[in-house]
Amino acid sequence: MPDEYELTPRLRALADLLPGGMREGAGMHEYDGVVADLSPEGVRTGLAALGGDPLDDPHDEAHLSAFEDGLRVELGELQLHRANPLYHLGELDLSCYDRAYAPREERDRARVDHLRRWPEVVDHAIAALDRLSAPVARSLLGAVRGAAEGVPATVPEDVRAAALVAHARLVAHVEEAAGSGPASAALGAEDLSRLMGVQEAVTVDLAALAARADAERDRLRDRLAEATGRLAPGRDPMEVSRELTRRHPDAEGVLDAARRWTGLALDFTAERDLAPYGDGECSVDVSPPSQRWATAMMAWSGPWEADTPSFYFITPPDADWSEEEAAEWLEMFSHTTLPAVSVHEVAPGHYSHGRALRRAPSAVRRALHSMTFAEGWAHYAEEMCLEEGFGAYAAERLGDPEWTATHYEIGVWLEALIRVTRLSVAVGVHTGGMTVEQAAARFSADTPLQGPAALSEANRATFDPTYGRYTWGKLEILALRERARERWGDGFSLARFHRALLDLGSPPLGLIGKALDG
Repeated sequence: MPDEYELTPRLRALADLLPGGMREGAGMHEYDGVVADLSPEGVRTGLAALGGDPLDDPHDEAHLSAFEDGLRVELGELQLHRANPLYHLGELDLSCYDRAYAPREERDRARVDHLRRWPEVVDHAIAALDRLSAPVARSLLGAVRGAAEGVPATVPEDVRAAALVAHARLVAHVEEAAGSGPASAALGAEDLSRLMGVQEAVTVDLAALAARADAERDRLRDRLAEATGRLAPGRDPMEVSRELTRRHPDAEGVLDAARRWTGLALDFTAERDLAPYGDGECSVDVSPPSQRWATAMMAWSGPWEADTPSFYFITPPDADWSEEEAAEWLEMFSHTTLPAVSVHEVAPGHYSHGRALRRAPSAVRRALHSMTFAEGWAHYAEEMCLEEGFGAYAAERLGDPEWTATHYEIGVWLEALIRVTRLSVAVGVHTGGMTVEQAAARFSADTPLQGPAALSEANRATFDPTYGRYTWGKLEILALRERARERWGDGFSLARFHRALLDLGSPPLGLIGKALDG
């Protein structure tokens, strides 16, 4: 392993607290089969190990410090591991072993080692989850129950049986909280502001951020109205949009459609020089069983891995679903929205970002990924590709008179409206100004989502209070791009800006200004 991949003691202490993120996002497979001790005492011990001598590089020092400080707030001050099962579900997650980063025998051994530790993980979870609110428990109960779907029948029976008995104890604990836990999941304005800001090395003014979200929603509504007006003049934009999202591939055709859009996105990104690296292999496949709660996701080849294929995973409808349920699920892969989803997940979105992370110039930048930046970058890519003409490019190559550049544009605005509504709802729910029912009504009014889909998005706010990160990250990247245009003048190009930005890895938002020196 090259010297620059070696971890300093400070980075090692942080990685030890985040073994799942290290093996899945960074590709550090020394953490295969390893779980974090998220019991109250285990977290106190892990946090006490953080810190140490400053790094030589000031930017990397600020990046590492933001992650250390973020964990001190998240797990130390707010103790969210005592209120949110997601932390513990992450320690049960076996999905990483489904991806062919190593020979199957090696990954199978790691999976069994990991399963042997499920009883330990559950003990820690039950010891910790003494502040679990009823709304969070109800929202995550399905995910907790579904964790056992990742346990293959091929593992040794004694290991499997012990793991499933432990899992049943966790399910029972969450079921009890769903009925008798505290009634409110709200963090409060001060705690939400600290949670969002400290880990991103910024101070967050929630009122100002909510105002930005409202202004962005209004911009997106106007742009959507302009686009739908070209297809159906005089009609309600959301009514037209919902008709469009009901046009989608059938279950057997989703993967082929995703592969077609992946190829177009990769070709367009390379031709327009929109990402610094276009090498590697991106495969499109069905999501592994343990990840089928997500409609689509990118599992990239991490910086510490050999250069194996990355996977754009697509989840088609379950064979047991009713025709109505399957049709509702497939709307998320409509001919209007799947192109933007593919740009987001593949190029120049997450896949392209993953290729850049493999070349990031330090271990800190390769290992520590701000999800606000990562999701902000991929969301920015959707609209940036619209600006650069991806819709017309795709329409010319598809040769389908039923699909035009305007369809891509509408898909971009629809995806963006869902993301900006998440930001508004997260602030509303956690500052006490909005109930989950009101949040669901907001999704129904401002996005194509209706009924159960709108309620599901609203419920997510209870356990994912920072899920407004997509829009927040996008807005910060767009603002930085304008600063780069001003500073660099005639020397500005998207290629230069994107390379300078991605050379920072996946930095906390407060540190992205360093790209202007590039």
